[in-house]
Amino acid sequence: MANHKSALKRIRNSETKRLRNRYQHKTARNAVKKFKETTSKKEAETMFPEVVSMIDKLAKKNIIHDNKAANLKSQLAKHVAAL
Repeated sequence: MANHKSALKRIRNSETKRLRNRYQHKTARNAVKKFKETTSKKEAETMFPEVVSMIDKLAKKNIIHDNKAANLKSQLAKHVAAL
């Protein structure tokens, strides 16, 4: 167990951040999955900016790596073009 007040606070903060990161990551993954299941081009085009925005936010906060974000966005753009 931690011995200093600051260490105890750090434990509390990191747990809060961990839960927030997990929630945001899971929400974005579900959005990507839902996006990939769409078959309507019009619907996909309206969803595309929202999903890309979620991915960019995850990359900005270092929840996912920048290259992973770029690869995901590329896959999504290919999906829209293929419809």
